[in-house]
Amino acid sequence: MKRIYFTVTNDLTYDQRMHRICTSLAHAGYDVTLVGREWKHSLPLQQRPFAQKRLRCLFNKSFLFYAEYNLRLLAFLLTKKMDAICAIDLDTILPGLFISRLKQIPRIYDAHEYFTELKEVRVRPLVKGFWTKVERFAVPKFDYGYTVSDGLAAEFQKKYGRNYPVIRNLPMLQVQRQEEVRQPFLVYQGAVNEARGFEYLIPAMKKIPYRLVVCGDGNYMNQLKQLIREQGVESRVELRGMLLPDLLRDIAAKASLGIGLAEKEGINQFHALPNKFLEYMHAGLPQIAMNFPEYQKINRQFKIAVLLDDLTIDGVAEAIHSAMDDQCLLADMHENAVKAREIYCWQNEEKHLLQFYQQLFS
Repeated sequence: MKRIYFTVTNDLTYDQRMHRICTSLAHAGYDVTLVGREWKHSLPLQQRPFAQKRLRCLFNKSFLFYAEYNLRLLAFLLTKKMDAICAIDLDTILPGLFISRLKQIPRIYDAHEYFTELKEVRVRPLVKGFWTKVERFAVPKFDYGYTVSDGLAAEFQKKYGRNYPVIRNLPMLQVQRQEEVRQPFLVYQGAVNEARGFEYLIPAMKKIPYRLVVCGDGNYMNQLKQLIREQGVESRVELRGMLLPDLLRDIAAKASLGIGLAEKEGINQFHALPNKFLEYMHAGLPQIAMNFPEYQKINRQFKIAVLLDDLTIDGVAEAIHSAMDDQCLLADMHENAVKAREIYCWQNEEKHLLQFYQQLFS
């Protein structure tokens, strides 16, 4: 039985993508361990078909956190036996590189995003410079890897000559329950981070007579709370924080419209295929999204979203108004999402994952 270690910087509780990947590999006969970090507020880990380990850190943010976590991760991995190691994103790539060389095992880079093109990295010159050096040093040394969209795969091929296959972050197709009556409210599910369009969405809420439920947390949360106060829309915006997957699905099943905005600047945003776009699809939820390449591919086949060319306050407000006022459009997008999720689901996508690891160890 081949033993694989996966490394992330989150606390494992809400990482549905890694739950799917590790579960599929465990069911296929691999011995899988997922390693993350523990916060003071972390919930107890749920039992899963793979091993889980969380490391405690003294620092919770900034460079000190990344430095401490990477050192603790390296020390932990040194004592473990493994046949391969997979670093998820750039913030755990260095321990993966060093351990693979020391133990002479295959190393895999799981590029869930183009890390140096995240806005919180891209607009900070010192931070950008540091992670760019890490990227240039480490990524060319990872012959094996995969990413989540054709656009990001093309970027890795162009920049580093890495031919990474695409394994999309598709949700598991669930046994469908009885349809609930949709309620007239909007939902945003996902990371509350920079470049997610909140600077346009929150002012637009002054013109929208519906409630917005925000499910998630991230590095923009303090600014979001301030923006809500400044725009005087406290009564229309509800912040629910981080929620477990079952509750997220319940909320999406009741909402009328999902919101998934993003700024066009930056390779990562433009070529991403975000979780929320796919989760809304699996909830049968019509949505407002961006007219970016990965959204376009699915939307040409199944019109499940209204796609915006640009972000403006008036444009966001008009798109939401037009969709919410057109019950036929909402019904069509719902029916298309129901059809699309039968194709765009993890049961189909995991075949590519299993093929990748079978070839790796062959």
